[in-house]
Amino acid sequence: MTDTLPPNGLKAGGGDGSYFRKGCSPFAQTGRSKLQNKRATLNQQIIKQMRMRAGAENLLKATSNNKVKEMVLLELSYVNSNLQLLTGELDGLNSSVDVYQSSQEMANIPLIALGLKESKEVDFSTPFKDFILEHYSEDGNSYEDQIADLMDLRQACRTPSRNEAGVELLSKYFNHLPLVESRFFSPNRQIGIFFTWYDSFTGVPVCQQNFSLEKASVLFNMAALYSQIGTRSNRQTAAGLEEAISSFQKAAGILNYLKETYTHIPSYDMSPAMLSMLIRLMIAQAQECLFEKTALPGVRNHFSSLMKMAQEAAKVSEIYDHVHQSMIQMPIKDNVPFFWSTMSQVKTNHYRSMAHYFVASALLDHELSPRDDEDQQEKTLSQVYDQLPEGRSPMDILRKKDERDRIGKAHIRRAILGHEEALRIYSLCHNLNKLDVLQDILRASHQRSLNKYSENENEEEFTDYMEAPDIISKTEHKAEMEFPAAAKGPLSVFSARQRWTAPRTVRCRPEDRDMGFTLKGESPVQVVSLDPLCPAAADGLKEGDYIVAVGDTECKWMSVGDVMRLLKDVDEEGIEIQVVSMMDSNPPMPTKSATFSGNLPKTYSMICLAHDDQDKSSKSRKVAKKSSFLSWGLKNKLKSASTLSLPTADQSGTLPWNKPRPTFPSSSPYNNDSALY
Repeated sequence: MTDTLPPNGLKAGGGDGSYFRKGCSPFAQTGRSKLQNKRATLNQQIIKQMRMRAGAENLLKATSNNKVKEMVLLELSYVNSNLQLLTGELDGLNSSVDVYQSSQEMANIPLIALGLKESKEVDFSTPFKDFILEHYSEDGNSYEDQIADLMDLRQACRTPSRNEAGVELLSKYFNHLPLVESRFFSPNRQIGIFFTWYDSFTGVPVCQQNFSLEKASVLFNMAALYSQIGTRSNRQTAAGLEEAISSFQKAAGILNYLKETYTHIPSYDMSPAMLSMLIRLMIAQAQECLFEKTALPGVRNHFSSLMKMAQEAAKVSEIYDHVHQSMIQMPIKDNVPFFWSTMSQVKTNHYRSMAHYFVASALLDHELSPRDDEDQQEKTLSQVYDQLPEGRSPMDILRKKDERDRIGKAHIRRAILGHEEALRIYSLCHNLNKLDVLQDILRASHQRSLNKYSENENEEEFTDYMEAPDIISKTEHKAEMEFPAAAKGPLSVFSARQRWTAPRTVRCRPEDRDMGFTLKGESPVQVVSLDPLCPAAADGLKEGDYIVAVGDTECKWMSVGDVMRLLKDVDEEGIEIQVVSMMDSNPPMPTKSATFSGNLPKTYSMICLAHDDQDKSSKSRKVAKKSSFLSWGLKNKLKSASTLSLPTADQSGTLPWNKPRPTFPSSSPYNNDSALY
């Protein structure tokens, strides 16, 4: 079930000398890849049926012939039934969690993974070449290799491998997108490139010229890939559980970033309500893995340890209950697979029953003895219950054997009822019944509770139907969203939204081994606490400037420590550094773009209608004269000002292109450095 990953640069079997990138496995015949192929086939069938339905509906509106209307209505009923069948098949694919699980012998409750969004190929070649010729007045054919590499990178991202290399591949492409957008996607014109992505739940296609759809969909696939890595991890080992916990937390962090950044994507799987539910699901699965990590060495048969595990299990149950409640809300209920909501409900009951079992074991198996710490047990018991049974105190329960047994049996009865409810819900879902390992775990837990009850049952006692109190959920290790390192870095500063001055050369000379300023930030490094009387300030250095080069070393991607090492051993003659200053920018509003969802055009716009068109045009012209800082590269200082480098987020300096070739053109036709900004 695991993905096969040939070495980087391995030639394909076609013998044409082609290769696929590290992190891409287009020919891997795994259960997951076959599932994605089925998903792609279903997406094509769904869009065909939707086009037929759209045509039939248009004909129904246009005709007045009753006989034609009857034929069209018959055709519509046929198409709608086909759509329901295809949607049911897609729902079944989303319920196929077994192919995402670990290849080791399964002994844990299965986890849910997100499926990757499918996309159509995009041809950047002709539009980019035309844009280069028209806008930059250069021959677009000179950049054919770079454009081909970008297309190759995007194509590789359609079939990422299920490991960190696959995530790095998606991250590399995502970090290129803002740079490509700043060079070729002008805010006041379209170049005719449409991006098509399919909804991962419904299969409905969304086609847009809006570049945000591309960026948001790549982010979604990064989160989906992390969820698949988490489900694949071997949860029988501590290292595998750590990998699963980290993967689910990273998936939640990416989905949260997607939710907060791209709020108007017309794809249902990326709607705010759906993303909120998916974030809860990822956090719940991370918390479940944290519980398994705590229980991995075994649960000590000790009063405080059992009570601690009871509250940990109650926490997992509580989070899954929130997930289930969000899944059954409209309109999420209509698009989330029934398998998912049923699984979350089963886990809610299962872990709640486990919590009651642990409390029952602590009360029934551990009587208070003279050598026990009464105060500690009293404190532990009082923290487990929100409200004790009427007329009872924690010390009364601990000291009186009858009360202890009575409440312990009440907990074990509630555990049995909860396990029976989990088994009942399990039987209601056809796709869930295919998971034999889940049924085995539920039945074993139920049988364990029955055995505990029979061990403490006394036929002579009067049957007591006391209701066990609820258990307060508590955890020492709370699952939280984690943001991958690939999402951080200079791109958050050197983005297309910012405007920068041209790089200025400043000579720094130490006085008593003091440069006269301090540095802060991870990367890029910023100048703070500048002494206005120091030589650097006299040469033009300003507080708040960003250092982009020290001597001949480019340092946009360096941390404070790395830059300090470059400045540490400077002699009395000093050293030249290059800095840039951020300028105030007023970016224009996004332009209107056409959205096609299921071949049905609709308006997708964020334009402020009260905006004056003439003012907007003038502002756009002003911004167009100066490109973003990302179009500048130190290595091009000696090159022609008409060609610029394309920096990436790879701190090692490795570009996605492995051989030297002409770089992308700048956004300025002038041949001087100051005109580049």
